[in-house]
Amino acid sequence: MSEALLKNVQEMLNEEKWTRSTLSNYSTNQFKDMDVFLKEAQEKKACDTLKELCDEHLIHTKTSIIALYLSGMIALSRQLIDDVALTSLVTIFADNHKWNIVQYLCERVLDYGESRFALRTLAECYKNDNDEEKVFAIWERLVKVDSDEADIVKLLAEHYEAEGDIDTAIDYYKKSLHRYINKQLFSNSREIWEKLLVYCPEDIEFFLHISRKTAKTIGEDKAILLLQQVYDSCKKRDDIDTAINILKIMLDYDERDNQARKEIVECYRKKYEKHSQLNECIRISDLMHNYRNVHEAITDFEKHIAFDKGNFVFHRTWGVGRIARIKDDEIVIDFAKHRGHNMSLKMAVNALQTLSKNHIWVLKATWKKEKLYEKIKDDIEWALKIVIKSFDNACSMKKIKEELSPSILSVGEWVGWSNKAKQLLNTDPSFGVSPDNADVYTVRAHPITIEEKLYNKFKAEKSFFDRAKTLMEFTLQKDFETDSDYFSEMFSYFTGYLKSWSQANEQVVASYLIVKVLAGKFPQLGMKLDLNFVDMFDGIGNVPELFLNLKDTTLREDFIGHIRLFVPNWTDIYLKLFPTALLPSILDALEQAGFEDKLVALVISCFENYREYRDAVVWFFKNSSETSWFKKANISFERQLITLIRILDVTYREIESHRDTNENRKTNKQVYTLLFKDGILNSFIDKADTDTITRVYAVLNDVKNLDPADKLAVRLHIAGKYADFKFLGSEEKVAVTRGLFVTAAKYMEKQKQLEHIQTVEVPANSKEIEYALSLGDLRENAEYKAAKEKQEILNSTAARLKEEIDRAQIFDPKLVHTKRVSFGTKVTLKNNNANKEEIFTILGPWESDPENKIISYLSPFGNSMLNKVVGDAFEFAVGGDKVSYTIKLISAIEL
Repeated sequence: MSEALLKNVQEMLNEEKWTRSTLSNYSTNQFKDMDVFLKEAQEKKACDTLKELCDEHLIHTKTSIIALYLSGMIALSRQLIDDVALTSLVTIFADNHKWNIVQYLCERVLDYGESRFALRTLAECYKNDNDEEKVFAIWERLVKVDSDEADIVKLLAEHYEAEGDIDTAIDYYKKSLHRYINKQLFSNSREIWEKLLVYCPEDIEFFLHISRKTAKTIGEDKAILLLQQVYDSCKKRDDIDTAINILKIMLDYDERDNQARKEIVECYRKKYEKHSQLNECIRISDLMHNYRNVHEAITDFEKHIAFDKGNFVFHRTWGVGRIARIKDDEIVIDFAKHRGHNMSLKMAVNALQTLSKNHIWVLKATWKKEKLYEKIKDDIEWALKIVIKSFDNACSMKKIKEELSPSILSVGEWVGWSNKAKQLLNTDPSFGVSPDNADVYTVRAHPITIEEKLYNKFKAEKSFFDRAKTLMEFTLQKDFETDSDYFSEMFSYFTGYLKSWSQANEQVVASYLIVKVLAGKFPQLGMKLDLNFVDMFDGIGNVPELFLNLKDTTLREDFIGHIRLFVPNWTDIYLKLFPTALLPSILDALEQAGFEDKLVALVISCFENYREYRDAVVWFFKNSSETSWFKKANISFERQLITLIRILDVTYREIESHRDTNENRKTNKQVYTLLFKDGILNSFIDKADTDTITRVYAVLNDVKNLDPADKLAVRLHIAGKYADFKFLGSEEKVAVTRGLFVTAAKYMEKQKQLEHIQTVEVPANSKEIEYALSLGDLRENAEYKAAKEKQEILNSTAARLKEEIDRAQIFDPKLVHTKRVSFGTKVTLKNNNANKEEIFTILGPWESDPENKIISYLSPFGNSMLNKVVGDAFEFAVGGDKVSYTIKLISAIEL
């Protein structure tokens, strides 16, 4: 059916060539007719053949209108990078002023997504029609996809300014300012800057951000010129605190700026005009003398000026105090436990820390505890702002916890409170993130947008993959637009890796995947990747290692997917990668592609080389044992178990040798859980014959570092099923050294004891310590010392109990057997020296009660009779004398 279509197109191309049709012969109707051909080709799945036909024709007739249009539209519908055909076609008609056709072609291009070229050309069409409204509408679309365009953004700002829509005008002026700075066009930037200072003079955070960007992109001297204007605006509005901060930044850029130095002195004079020691503080700090470093002088001045009557200070021994009076060089301070303390002003400056009246330490000292507790518990936003501002407006959650728990909020209350606090810190516009540390929060003088908050978080993060996560989070915002200057800067961080890469490391690969995903999701980015995945992949030295270095699950899956799509020998790569990646999608892809034989070979190889592929063996055992290809590997369950036991042994040995400790512990824990906690080993024993059990137990018994308690539990389970089972070798003398057999009743009793310490005694002790701290000087504080000693006892007791509970294994009464002396048995002994019978019960150290003849199997006497059978004789030293015993009877006790 497609042959007729192709024949018609070929005839059209020939006619066009032979008749030499002129541009004047074309109208939009002819292109609409060609759209009918395109729709038919799509329905008949003949687009590829049609494009090949047109491309072949263009080799000989480069200006064929029909071929350019059909080839270009097919390429556009396939989202192919090559847009030369349509660009050439539009240019031909634009050069000949056929604007109606140009408009139609541009609109057809835009049917498939935003295009910078099509939007610019369409705007020219509307200009020729003097349709100003449509021009501005197109420009608004253009600046979203062309992040480099600045002049049109400025024109849009001026348009809305003339229309009286000042808020929209401000948004466009801000965008144009960002873009002019990126282009290093300072005169243009300054013009916009001055206009914004008129419209939004209080948006200080924006101006500071732009000044930092100017300093970095154009030069610090230019940033000073811009900041000078902000300073003048602040001074005019009598915003002295902001003016001082602006001057400090200017002096950071140029500490020899004498004019800025004079201005900051004047600002300080105005701010502290009622301070009793103002002139003295200026004199002492040498703030007005150029021979002293200006930053040292400012620091010195701010230290001294903080000391005035009524202000709060902190002493590391006496705590919070309030300045009662200052006279000449003498200062008098009232501390809670040390009122009327005298010291020189010089000593006070060096020994004391000044506090604001809203500092959290001041509130703890001056508010009633109940009042502060209720306020902090009920008003989380207030509490966060108080604590963060208390510490130079930079605080982590760790520091916030130190200040609030357990001194105000209990440990249990902190958990719920902190979850709400974290949510507030991340969503409330009054909180920001430090540009130097993503874990440190600040309180904003002006609200911050979520967009800017994420941008600041991005800048503060040190990890490449944390930044990747933040970028993707940024694109998920409700009002996200690709023309955001914050997004452009973050996005360029990743495109930068693709422009200058020499080796395909994890950053380059991740950047490629991120950029490709975003370019596909947001076509308006107009991002064309010149880098080919196959070429990049060929530059990877170690594929499994690179995979592990991709610290993001989504990126790992994308990487795997690209390998299958673009790498010819993807099956070999998948087989090599699986033991590292352990992704089910790899196995699914191989199975669906019909490579079951390769999966069988992979399973066999992993089990044969279990030392190298231990994690893959564990994964197969847990997840693939029921698949057809695993069954075809013909690995018996006995061999699977033995392999797991050997992996247990290998990991124990490597942990002991401090080799890949974390990885080996993780693998070891998985295998141990499968064999013992999940009961797979005991289930196997229940179904296996004695020869098989002998082989498996022999391997298990050779695992040197396995807890003897676990070995003993397996022995007892075997003995419970096969009473006459012969244990060979040294296992006859198995003793439990690190493990701990206990009865269920004792286990529950110890758990309750530990819980009582943690939930009742420890919180009570914390309150005792808190009260003792409030009494003042710790050097002569008996209450504090007693509370701290009790804390040490509680902590050591809890740690010991927890360690014992972790080691404990509840003994199953069903496993008691009377063939040998073991846990849970009553033993009748004949004391051959005294010629009398003695009866003992064998339990664990928790149940031990020697006065009532209950002996721990871990005690010297208990261990000496462990594993003995009726008729066995043994000797035991008591008080220096050896006593001879004979086992007369072994019976089970009721547990």
